[in-house]
Amino acid sequence: MYDNPHSDSPLAQFLAAELGGETPAEAGVQLSERAFMGHINLRGEPSDQTFLEIAEDVLGVGLPLEPNTVSEGHDVTLLWLGPNEWLILTSPGGQHEIIPSLRNALGNLFSAVTDVSGGQTIINIQGPHARDVLSKGCTLDLHPRFFGPGQCAQTNIDKATATIRQLDESPSYHIIVRRSFADHLASWLKDGAQEYGVVLIDQSAE
Repeated sequence: MYDNPHSDSPLAQFLAAELGGETPAEAGVQLSERAFMGHINLRGEPSDQTFLEIAEDVLGVGLPLEPNTVSEGHDVTLLWLGPNEWLILTSPGGQHEIIPSLRNALGNLFSAVTDVSGGQTIINIQGPHARDVLSKGCTLDLHPRFFGPGQCAQTNIDKATATIRQLDESPSYHIIVRRSFADHLASWLKDGAQEYGVVLIDQSAE
């Protein structure tokens, strides 16, 4: 795991308190945190071909232009947040190289590149009942007919504002949430998964 000497993971205390409990015989849900990933908010005009070309040149993959879709490249994932807004996820520490590269390349073009890494984290929920848990409090219709791998959307889960991305059909999801809501949302997810059996995984040990 990326070694950040300046802060604990947003869910460090939650995981420390919850790990080591009784493990169910069958777990329909697994919860973990993807901490210290790079999170970059990018704004620009999709009608500006120069902006699109520069972003693709720096990131190595084109920005997703279709609403609520995702593009993946080498060590970067790009999420469509709005008509002129994207979230760039990088490997831990990757934002420190990408941000100045984007800013320098974009120059005076109408755009904004903002490091939001310290204010967000990612909760991973997976397992055969992951969708069932999320559906208890998510304002999105997560049925496979309407939401699947390669899609993302901003939503509310219980009382927390979040961006949700489906990774695969297992199903597995990344929930990108503000640091201040992370503990609340993790607790809510754990409680909602009790009927299916839930296991918490400490990925920092991997």
